Amino acid sequence: MSFPKVILKSGKEKSIQRRHPWVFSGAVFGVSREINDGEMVDVVDSKNNHLGTGYFSDKGSIVVRILTFGQEIFDSTFWQKKLQSAWELRTQLLDFEQTNAFRVIHGEGDGISGLIIDYYDKNWVIQAHSTGVFLQIDKISEAIQTNFPEYCKTIYCKSSGTLPNTGTDYFLFGTNEETVAKENGILFSVNWVEGQKTGFFLDQRDNRKLLGEFSKGKKVLNTFCYTGGFSIYAMQAQAELVTSVDISQKAVDLAAKNMELNFPNANHKAIADDVFNFMKENHQIYDVIVLDPPAFAKSIKSKHTATQAYKRLNIAGLKALAPKGILFTFSCSQVIDDVLFYNTVAAAAIETGRNIRVLHKLEQGSDHPTNIYHPEGHYLKGLVLYVE
Repeated sequence: MSFPKVILKSGKEKSIQRRHPWVFSGAVFGVSREINDGEMVDVVDSKNNHLGTGYFSDKGSIVVRILTFGQEIFDSTFWQKKLQSAWELRTQLLDFEQTNAFRVIHGEGDGISGLIIDYYDKNWVIQAHSTGVFLQIDKISEAIQTNFPEYCKTIYCKSSGTLPNTGTDYFLFGTNEETVAKENGILFSVNWVEGQKTGFFLDQRDNRKLLGEFSKGKKVLNTFCYTGGFSIYAMQAQAELVTSVDISQKAVDLAAKNMELNFPNANHKAIADDVFNFMKENHQIYDVIVLDPPAFAKSIKSKHTATQAYKRLNIAGLKALAPKGILFTFSCSQVIDDVLFYNTVAAAAIETGRNIRVLHKLEQGSDHPTNIYHPEGHYLKGLVLYVE
Protein backbone atom coordinates (compact mmCIF):
# COMPACT_ATOMS: atom_id res chain seq x y z
CA MET A 1 0.00 0.00 0.00
CA SER A 2 1.44 3.35 -1.05
CA PHE A 3 0.83 6.63 0.78
CA PRO A 4 1.79 10.22 0.03
CA LYS A 5 5.35 11.01 1.06
CA VAL A 6 6.82 13.38 3.63
CA ILE A 7 10.39 14.02 2.48
CA LEU A 8 13.00 14.91 5.10
CA LYS A 9 15.92 17.29 4.72
CA SER A 10 19.35 15.72 4.36
CA GLY A 11 20.66 14.63 7.76
CA LYS A 12 17.27 14.87 9.49
CA GLU A 13 16.61 11.14 9.22
CA LYS A 14 18.86 10.21 12.14
CA SER A 15 16.28 10.49 14.92
CA ILE A 16 13.86 8.32 12.91
CA GLN A 17 16.59 5.76 12.31
CA ARG A 18 16.98 5.72 16.11
CA ARG A 19 13.25 4.87 16.21
CA HIS A 20 11.99 8.12 17.69
CA PRO A 21 8.34 8.28 16.54
CA TRP A 22 7.96 12.04 15.98
CA VAL A 23 8.82 14.01 12.86
CA PHE A 24 9.05 17.76 13.53
CA SER A 25 8.18 20.44 11.00
CA GLY A 26 11.76 21.75 10.92
CA ALA A 27 12.98 18.39 9.58
CA VAL A 28 10.65 18.38 6.55
CA PHE A 29 11.94 19.28 3.08
CA GLY A 30 8.62 18.84 1.30
CA VAL A 31 5.66 16.56 0.49
CA SER A 32 4.78 14.58 -2.61
CA ARG A 33 1.31 16.13 -2.78
CA GLU A 34 -1.16 18.07 -0.63
CA ILE A 35 -1.89 15.99 2.49
CA ASN A 36 -4.97 16.17 4.70
CA ASP A 37 -4.81 16.33 8.47
CA GLY A 38 -4.80 12.77 9.85
CA GLU A 39 -3.93 11.11 6.54
CA MET A 40 -1.49 8.19 6.51
CA VAL A 41 1.92 9.04 5.03
CA ASP A 42 5.26 7.42 4.29
CA VAL A 43 8.31 9.23 5.67
CA VAL A 44 11.36 9.09 3.39
CA ASP A 45 14.85 10.54 3.56
CA SER A 46 16.39 12.91 1.01
CA LYS A 47 17.34 9.89 -1.17
CA ASN A 48 13.78 8.50 -1.09
CA ASN A 49 14.61 5.64 1.32
CA HIS A 50 11.60 4.59 3.37
CA LEU A 51 11.96 5.39 7.10
CA GLY A 52 8.51 4.81 8.52
CA THR A 53 4.75 5.21 8.13
CA GLY A 54 2.38 7.21 10.31
CA TYR A 55 -0.20 9.97 10.61
CA PHE A 56 0.21 13.44 9.16
CA SER A 57 -0.76 16.50 11.17
CA ASP A 58 -1.18 20.04 9.90
CA LYS A 59 -1.38 21.41 13.47
CA GLY A 60 1.51 22.00 15.85
CA SER A 61 5.19 21.19 15.48
CA ILE A 62 4.83 17.39 15.22
CA VAL A 63 4.11 16.76 11.53
CA VAL A 64 4.10 12.96 11.59
CA ARG A 65 3.53 10.45 14.38
CA ILE A 66 5.10 7.21 13.19
CA LEU A 67 3.28 3.91 13.76
CA THR A 68 5.77 1.56 12.14
CA PHE A 69 9.37 1.75 10.99
CA GLY A 70 8.88 -1.13 8.57
CA GLN A 71 6.43 -1.99 5.81
CA GLU A 72 3.09 -2.96 7.31
CA ILE A 73 -0.49 -3.37 6.09
CA PHE A 74 -2.87 -1.23 8.13
CA ASP A 75 -5.97 -3.40 8.08
CA SER A 76 -8.16 -4.50 11.01
CA THR A 77 -5.58 -7.05 12.16
CA PHE A 78 -3.05 -4.26 12.79
CA TRP A 79 -5.15 -2.89 15.66
CA GLN A 80 -5.97 -6.35 16.93
CA LYS A 81 -2.27 -7.21 17.17
CA LYS A 82 -1.41 -3.94 18.92
CA LEU A 83 -4.20 -4.36 21.46
CA GLN A 84 -3.39 -8.01 22.10
CA SER A 85 0.27 -7.22 22.72
CA ALA A 86 -0.60 -4.42 25.16
CA TRP A 87 -3.19 -6.57 26.97
CA GLU A 88 -0.75 -9.47 27.39
CA LEU A 89 1.75 -7.12 29.02
CA ARG A 90 -0.89 -5.97 31.54
CA THR A 91 -1.76 -9.56 32.41
CA GLN A 92 1.87 -9.98 33.47
CA LEU A 93 1.93 -6.73 35.45
CA LEU A 94 -1.38 -6.92 37.31
CA ASP A 95 -3.53 -9.28 39.34
CA PHE A 96 -6.93 -8.84 37.67
CA GLU A 97 -8.69 -10.23 40.76
CA GLN A 98 -7.40 -7.29 42.79
CA THR A 99 -7.08 -4.64 40.06
CA ASN A 100 -9.54 -4.20 37.19
CA ALA A 101 -8.73 -0.56 36.40
CA PHE A 102 -5.61 0.12 34.34
CA ARG A 103 -4.20 1.68 31.17
CA VAL A 104 -4.23 -0.65 28.16
CA ILE A 105 -2.62 1.66 25.59
CA HIS A 106 -0.18 4.37 26.66
CA GLY A 107 0.60 6.19 23.41
CA GLU A 108 4.20 5.85 22.31
CA GLY A 109 4.87 3.48 25.22
CA ASP A 110 2.73 0.88 23.44
CA GLY A 111 3.78 1.86 19.93
CA ILE A 112 0.70 3.95 19.03
CA SER A 113 1.55 7.62 19.24
CA GLY A 114 -1.46 9.76 20.05
CA LEU A 115 -3.68 7.02 21.54
CA ILE A 116 -4.74 6.47 25.16
CA ILE A 117 -7.05 3.62 26.20
CA ASP A 118 -8.06 3.11 29.83
CA TYR A 119 -9.99 0.12 31.17
CA TYR A 120 -12.42 0.13 34.09
CA ASP A 121 -13.92 -3.30 34.79
CA LYS A 122 -15.00 -4.17 31.22
CA ASN A 123 -15.53 -0.52 30.24
CA TRP A 124 -13.05 0.99 27.77
CA VAL A 125 -12.38 4.72 27.40
CA ILE A 126 -10.53 5.88 24.27
CA GLN A 127 -8.80 9.24 24.08
CA ALA A 128 -7.30 10.45 20.80
CA HIS A 129 -4.49 12.99 20.87
CA SER A 130 -4.15 13.24 17.09
CA THR A 131 -6.58 13.45 14.19
CA GLY A 132 -4.96 10.40 12.61
CA VAL A 133 -5.84 8.25 15.62
CA PHE A 134 -9.33 9.77 15.84
CA LEU A 135 -10.03 8.74 12.25
CA GLN A 136 -9.26 5.15 13.27
CA ILE A 137 -11.58 5.13 16.31
CA ASP A 138 -14.18 2.86 14.71
CA LYS A 139 -11.52 0.31 13.72
CA ILE A 140 -10.02 0.43 17.22
CA SER A 141 -13.48 -0.13 18.73
CA GLU A 142 -14.06 -3.10 16.41
CA ALA A 143 -10.69 -4.57 17.40
CA ILE A 144 -11.58 -4.30 21.11
CA GLN A 145 -14.90 -6.05 20.54
CA THR A 146 -13.25 -8.76 18.41
CA ASN A 147 -10.33 -9.44 20.76
CA PHE A 148 -12.02 -9.08 24.14
CA PRO A 149 -15.77 -9.81 23.89
CA GLU A 150 -15.90 -11.22 27.43
CA TYR A 151 -14.16 -8.08 28.79
CA CYS A 152 -16.25 -5.48 26.95
CA LYS A 153 -19.47 -3.84 28.16
CA THR A 154 -18.87 -0.29 26.96
CA ILE A 155 -16.49 1.61 24.69
CA TYR A 156 -16.55 5.39 25.08
CA CYS A 157 -14.72 7.97 22.96
CA LYS A 158 -13.59 10.88 25.15
CA SER A 159 -11.49 13.06 22.86
CA SER A 160 -13.22 16.46 22.93
CA GLY A 161 -10.72 17.70 25.53
CA THR A 162 -7.66 16.55 23.58
CA LEU A 163 -9.01 17.27 20.08
CA PRO A 164 -11.52 20.13 20.41
CA ASN A 165 -12.42 19.95 16.70
CA THR A 166 -13.90 16.45 17.14
CA GLY A 167 -17.09 17.75 18.76
CA THR A 168 -18.77 15.91 21.61
CA ASP A 169 -17.75 12.66 23.29
CA TYR A 170 -19.85 9.62 22.46
CA PHE A 171 -20.43 5.90 22.95
CA LEU A 172 -18.98 3.51 20.40
CA PHE A 173 -20.47 0.45 22.10
CA GLY A 174 -22.74 0.02 25.12
CA THR A 175 -24.14 2.78 27.32
CA ASN A 176 -22.51 2.50 30.77
CA GLU A 177 -21.49 5.90 32.15
CA GLU A 178 -19.88 4.72 35.38
CA THR A 179 -18.79 1.70 37.39
CA VAL A 180 -17.22 0.77 40.69
CA ALA A 181 -13.71 -0.35 39.76
CA LYS A 182 -11.10 -2.05 41.90
CA GLU A 183 -7.47 -1.08 42.47
CA ASN A 184 -5.37 -3.26 44.75
CA GLY A 185 -8.64 -4.42 46.31
CA ILE A 186 -9.81 -0.84 47.01
CA LEU A 187 -13.09 0.32 45.44
CA PHE A 188 -13.41 3.51 43.38
CA SER A 189 -16.48 4.97 41.71
CA VAL A 190 -15.42 6.01 38.19
CA ASN A 191 -17.52 8.12 35.81
CA TRP A 192 -15.84 8.54 32.41
CA VAL A 193 -18.58 10.82 31.06
CA GLU A 194 -18.45 13.42 33.86
CA GLY A 195 -14.97 12.84 35.31
CA GLN A 196 -11.64 14.46 34.44
CA LYS A 197 -9.42 12.83 31.81
CA THR A 198 -10.83 9.32 31.32
CA GLY A 199 -12.48 9.32 34.77
CA PHE A 200 -9.62 8.42 37.11
CA PHE A 201 -5.86 8.95 37.51
CA LEU A 202 -4.48 5.45 37.04
CA ASP A 203 -0.80 6.40 36.91
CA GLN A 204 -0.44 6.80 40.70
CA ARG A 205 -1.48 3.24 41.64
CA ASP A 206 1.94 2.08 42.87
CA ASN A 207 2.64 5.39 44.62
CA ARG A 208 -0.71 5.28 46.43
CA LYS A 209 0.17 1.81 47.68
CA LEU A 210 3.55 3.06 48.89
CA LEU A 211 1.85 5.88 50.79
CA GLY A 212 0.01 3.28 52.86
CA GLU A 213 3.33 2.06 54.25
CA PHE A 214 3.86 5.45 55.93
CA SER A 215 0.30 6.16 57.09
CA LYS A 216 -0.56 3.90 60.03
CA GLY A 217 -1.58 5.97 63.04
CA LYS A 218 -0.66 9.20 61.22
CA LYS A 219 -2.42 12.45 60.36
CA VAL A 220 -2.44 12.57 56.54
CA LEU A 221 -3.14 15.51 54.22
CA ASN A 222 -3.94 14.79 50.56
CA THR A 223 -3.91 17.95 48.43
CA PHE A 224 -5.35 18.18 44.90
CA CYS A 225 -7.13 15.01 45.99
CA TYR A 226 -9.53 14.63 43.01
CA THR A 227 -11.44 11.39 43.77
CA GLY A 228 -9.43 10.67 46.92
CA GLY A 229 -7.05 7.94 45.78
CA PHE A 230 -4.20 8.66 48.21
CA SER A 231 -6.71 9.37 51.00
CA ILE A 232 -8.31 5.95 50.82
CA TYR A 233 -4.99 4.09 50.75
CA ALA A 234 -3.97 6.06 53.86
CA MET A 235 -7.17 5.09 55.63
CA GLN A 236 -6.77 1.45 54.59
CA ALA A 237 -3.41 1.59 56.38
CA GLN A 238 -5.24 2.80 59.52
CA ALA A 239 -4.32 6.47 59.45
CA GLU A 240 -5.56 8.39 62.48
CA LEU A 241 -6.97 11.25 60.38
CA VAL A 242 -7.15 11.91 56.64
CA THR A 243 -7.89 15.35 55.16
CA SER A 244 -8.64 15.66 51.42
CA VAL A 245 -8.49 19.07 49.74
CA ASP A 246 -9.41 20.07 46.20
CA ILE A 247 -10.69 23.30 44.66
CA SER A 248 -13.51 21.35 42.96
CA GLN A 249 -16.56 20.63 45.09
CA LYS A 250 -17.44 17.79 42.69
CA ALA A 251 -14.01 16.21 43.26
CA VAL A 252 -14.31 16.56 47.04
CA ASP A 253 -17.77 14.95 46.93
CA LEU A 254 -16.31 12.05 44.91
CA ALA A 255 -13.48 11.65 47.42
CA ALA A 256 -16.03 11.48 50.24
CA LYS A 257 -18.13 8.99 48.24
CA ASN A 258 -15.13 6.74 47.59
CA MET A 259 -14.12 6.87 51.25
CA GLU A 260 -17.67 5.87 52.20
CA LEU A 261 -17.52 2.96 49.74
CA ASN A 262 -14.50 1.51 51.52
CA PHE A 263 -14.50 2.88 55.07
CA PRO A 264 -17.91 4.27 56.10
CA ASN A 265 -16.73 5.22 59.61
CA ALA A 266 -13.43 6.81 58.59
CA ASN A 267 -12.09 9.92 60.34
CA HIS A 268 -12.03 11.81 57.04
CA LYS A 269 -12.40 15.50 56.26
CA ALA A 270 -13.17 16.48 52.64
CA ILE A 271 -12.63 20.19 52.04
CA ALA A 272 -13.35 22.22 48.89
CA ASP A 273 -10.75 24.99 48.80
CA ASP A 274 -7.88 26.34 46.76
CA VAL A 275 -4.88 24.32 47.97
CA PHE A 276 -2.58 27.33 48.23
CA ASN A 277 -5.22 29.16 50.28
CA PHE A 278 -5.80 26.10 52.48
CA MET A 279 -2.08 25.72 53.16
CA LYS A 280 -1.88 29.40 54.09
CA GLU A 281 -4.90 29.44 56.41
CA ASN A 282 -4.66 25.94 57.93
CA HIS A 283 -2.81 25.52 61.24
CA GLN A 284 -2.99 21.73 61.54
CA ILE A 285 0.38 19.96 61.47
CA TYR A 286 0.43 16.65 59.55
CA ASP A 287 2.66 13.59 59.70
CA VAL A 288 2.25 12.75 56.01
CA ILE A 289 1.44 15.18 53.18
CA VAL A 290 0.74 14.47 49.50
CA LEU A 291 1.34 17.25 46.96
CA ASP A 292 -0.02 15.99 43.62
CA PRO A 293 -0.97 19.09 41.60
CA PRO A 294 -2.20 19.22 38.00
CA ALA A 295 0.39 20.15 35.38
CA PHE A 296 1.53 23.68 36.23
CA ALA A 297 3.44 23.81 32.93
CA LYS A 298 1.89 22.66 29.67
CA SER A 299 4.37 24.41 27.39
CA ILE A 300 8.00 25.56 27.43
CA LYS A 301 6.80 29.17 27.76
CA SER A 302 5.21 28.47 31.13
CA LYS A 303 8.19 26.57 32.56
CA HIS A 304 9.53 29.41 34.75
CA THR A 305 6.13 30.29 36.18
CA ALA A 306 5.51 26.62 36.88
CA THR A 307 8.78 26.09 38.74
CA GLN A 308 7.93 29.04 40.99
CA ALA A 309 4.51 27.51 41.70
CA TYR A 310 6.07 24.12 42.52
CA LYS A 311 8.55 25.85 44.83
CA ARG A 312 5.82 27.77 46.70
CA LEU A 313 3.72 24.63 47.05
CA ASN A 314 6.60 22.57 48.41
CA ILE A 315 7.60 25.29 50.88
CA ALA A 316 4.03 25.30 52.19
CA GLY A 317 3.99 21.50 52.40
CA LEU A 318 7.30 21.31 54.24
CA LYS A 319 6.19 23.95 56.74
CA ALA A 320 3.01 21.99 57.51
CA LEU A 321 4.91 18.76 58.26
CA ALA A 322 5.51 17.53 61.78
CA PRO A 323 9.06 16.58 62.80
CA LYS A 324 9.98 13.20 61.28
CA GLY A 325 7.22 13.76 58.72
CA ILE A 326 6.90 12.32 55.23
CA LEU A 327 6.28 14.37 52.08
CA PHE A 328 5.09 12.80 48.80
CA THR A 329 5.58 15.47 46.14
CA PHE A 330 4.90 15.16 42.41
CA SER A 331 4.99 16.91 39.06
CA CYS A 332 3.17 15.62 35.97
CA SER A 333 4.38 18.51 33.77
CA GLN A 334 6.23 16.98 30.83
CA VAL A 335 8.36 20.11 30.31
CA ILE A 336 9.61 19.92 33.91
CA ASP A 337 12.22 17.18 33.76
CA ASP A 338 13.51 15.11 36.68
CA VAL A 339 16.52 17.31 37.34
CA LEU A 340 14.55 20.57 37.29
CA PHE A 341 11.86 19.11 39.55
CA TYR A 342 14.47 17.81 42.00
CA ASN A 343 16.26 21.16 42.05
CA THR A 344 12.98 23.03 42.55
CA VAL A 345 12.07 20.87 45.55
CA ALA A 346 15.63 21.30 46.86
CA ALA A 347 15.26 25.09 46.57
CA ALA A 348 12.05 24.87 48.60
CA ALA A 349 13.87 22.74 51.19
CA ILE A 350 16.66 25.31 51.53
CA GLU A 351 14.07 27.99 52.35
CA THR A 352 12.74 25.90 55.25
CA GLY A 353 16.18 25.10 56.69
CA ARG A 354 15.08 21.60 57.74
CA ASN A 355 17.14 18.44 57.47
CA ILE A 356 15.63 16.38 54.65
CA ARG A 357 16.46 13.00 53.14
CA VAL A 358 15.19 11.51 49.88
CA LEU A 359 13.71 8.06 50.48
CA HIS A 360 12.23 7.29 47.05
CA LYS A 361 12.17 8.65 43.51
CA LEU A 362 8.80 7.87 41.94
CA GLU A 363 7.28 7.69 38.47
CA GLN A 364 4.13 6.53 36.68
CA GLY A 365 2.91 2.96 37.06
CA SER A 366 4.19 0.13 34.86
CA ASP A 367 0.94 0.06 32.85
CA HIS A 368 2.08 3.52 31.61
CA PRO A 369 5.35 2.27 30.03
CA THR A 370 7.93 4.54 28.44
CA ASN A 371 9.24 3.64 25.00
CA ILE A 372 13.03 3.53 25.37
CA TYR A 373 13.34 5.44 22.08
CA HIS A 374 10.89 8.13 23.28
CA PRO A 375 12.03 9.42 26.70
CA GLU A 376 9.40 12.16 26.53
CA GLY A 377 6.89 9.50 27.55
CA HIS A 378 8.29 9.67 31.09
CA TYR A 379 6.17 12.48 32.51
CA LEU A 380 5.31 11.73 36.16
CA LYS A 381 8.06 12.59 38.63
CA GLY A 382 7.86 12.19 42.38
CA LEU A 383 9.95 12.27 45.53
CA VAL A 384 9.31 10.83 48.98
CA LEU A 385 11.08 12.97 51.57
CA TYR A 386 11.82 12.33 55.23
CA VAL A 387 11.74 15.70 57.01
CA GLU A 388 13.30 16.00 60.46
